[in-house]
Amino acid sequence: MKKILAIITIFFVSISLSSAKETTFNKELFDKALSDGKVVVVSSWIKYCTSCASQMKVLDKAKNDFDNIEYFKFDVTKKEIAEFFNIQYQTTLLIFKDNKEVYRSIGETTKELIYDALNSSI
Repeated sequence: MKKILAIITIFFVSISLSSAKETTFNKELFDKALSDGKVVVVSSWIKYCTSCASQMKVLDKAKNDFDNIEYFKFDVTKKEIAEFFNIQYQTTLLIFKDNKEVYRSIGETTKELIYDALNSSI
């Protein structure tokens, strides 16, 4: 019985983590957000990465907590987007302001560091 419960739990956790993972990056929307003067956040992920999913949940919340922020995410296996941003690691976070990159982190980042970076960018 414990094995069945463990399998069911793992199944539902994997579904909840994967549902947040979708590519929302669009070059035209990215350029428009920059030209509109918004702070733009871009994060990369890969399907098996649980730290990516955790970071995306923080960023989804931050999108609602901060005004004038646009958030895009993409699967790092989408080579064209990864090359555009010079991203080579699955959990990369970029923040753009005034048409230039003002912050980059590689690897899992805490909510506090993300919010500090966003506060200093606004």
